[in-house]
Amino acid sequence: MNGLLILIPIALMMGAMGLAAFLWAMKKGQFDDPDGAALRILIDDEDDAPPQKQEGATHDDAR
Repeated sequence: MNGLLILIPIALMMGAMGLAAFLWAMKKGQFDDPDGAALRILIDDEDDAPPQKQEGATHDDAR
């Protein structure tokens, strides 16, 4: 029974700290763009494409 007198306030404090951390993250804008990461994978980046061969370039020109 004496353990509950210690554990219940500790649990309440930990819950309050979790709630405070969540509210702080909401205030800082952590959850403003939930769909952005999911849609970002669909964007075709041209920078990642392999370099294309130039016309007229031969193996001897690369030396």
